[in-house]
Amino acid sequence: MVPDREAALPSGRTPDPDARLSRAAAQRLSQYLRCLAAPTRNGGTVSSVDLARLVGVSAAQVRRDLAALGHLGQRGVGYEAAGLATAIRRTLGIDRTWRAVLVGVGNLARALLRYRGFRDQGFLIVGLFDSDPAKIGQVVEGLTVEPAWTIPSRVPAVKAELGVLTVPSDPAQGVADVLVAAGVKGLLNFAPVLLRTPPAVKVVTVDLAIQLEQLAFLVQLHDLPAEA
Repeated sequence: MVPDREAALPSGRTPDPDARLSRAAAQRLSQYLRCLAAPTRNGGTVSSVDLARLVGVSAAQVRRDLAALGHLGQRGVGYEAAGLATAIRRTLGIDRTWRAVLVGVGNLARALLRYRGFRDQGFLIVGLFDSDPAKIGQVVEGLTVEPAWTIPSRVPAVKAELGVLTVPSDPAQGVADVLVAAGVKGLLNFAPVLLRTPPAVKVVTVDLAIQLEQLAFLVQLHDLPAEA
C-alpha cells in the first residue's frame, strides 16, 4: 500500500460550511465509498494512490476531493477506512435513512425493488403507486400497490422525502407535479424526459438510452484510427 504524501489536517477539523462540492466531485465520493467497503470490513487503511487506481483518477484528484471533507489521514499511513467512509457518508447526506415512494410499478420498478443495495445505503421504499387498476392491490416486495390518486395524502403519511418515477414519458411531468405538491424534495426520474420542478426540488434523470449513446461514443472514439 502506497502512503499518502500530503500531511494530515487535524482529525477534529470539520468541513467548511461555505464550501460546495461539484456534482462531479460528489460522484467520485460515491465511487470512493464503494472502494472502501472491503478495507472498512477488515479494519484497514487505504491511500490516495489505492483509491486513484480503483476509480481511475489521479492521486492528486483524490486528495483534493477528500480535503473537502476536513477528515484526512496521516502521512505515511493513509486514511483509516472506516472513518473515511463515515465522513463521505456524512458529506453525501446518507448517514441517515431516506424514505422514498415509487410511482409506476412495471418491470423496471420491480427490478429496482429487488435491489437490496438501496436499503444497505439508507434508502427505504415506503410506498408504491400506479394508475393501472390491474396492479392496484398487488403486493410487490412486501409493499401493496396503491392508487396514484392517493399520492397527495399518502406521501405525507409515510413521511417520504424522495420520489422514484418509473412511468412512461407522457405522464411523467404530471406525476412529478403531484409528488412535488405532496412534499417530496427530490426525484429520481427514469422516464426519458426532462422534468420541470421548482428550484428547491432536485431531479436526477437516469436515461438508459443516453448512457448507451455515451458508451457507443467512447467505443467508437477508441476504435478510430490515429491521425497521421
